[in-house]
Amino acid sequence: MVHVHADRSESDEEPAGLVEKAQRALVAMRFGDDDEALTVLAPSAAERMADTRELMLLLFGACSAMVSTLGDGGAAPVKVQVFDEAGEEVSIDQADPPVRTAVRTLLAEVHGNTEAAQEQVEIALANAAPDEVDALILQALRWTMRLSAECLDRRLPVADWIAEALAD
Repeated sequence: MVHVHADRSESDEEPAGLVEKAQRALVAMRFGDDDEALTVLAPSAAERMADTRELMLLLFGACSAMVSTLGDGGAAPVKVQVFDEAGEEVSIDQADPPVRTAVRTLLAEVHGNTEAAQEQVEIALANAAPDEVDALILQALRWTMRLSAECLDRRLPVADWIAEALAD
């Protein structure tokens, strides 16, 4: 497999420790260990509250960049679909709260509205139960994995830190 990486390097807005946590969580997800991914991201409740917002914004920002890349910068729209437990497509408003938040956060990022994305994450952190926050984090990790795999299959750029975490 050929790995194509984006020219963009780690920015000052993405502290190395945060990126390393995200990488380790992606590796755990790659091996099917959701619980380990969550533990890597925030082993304690105090750390979870401190880092969760930034981790989610990092992951959704990366997903947004890959959606844009897959959509040829907006020339070929990428469709976001939501499915229920039975595999039937549902509207965003009918989705479970963590999925609804994830979709709205991603769409805000894709449309360049980082402030709205931040608001979605803040609302979730302020109001969601801990298991719903975990579900939101896992959704962001799953999308990061799936979108990066699709980008790499098409030989499109992926952030170096994601490609490194998911390299075979």
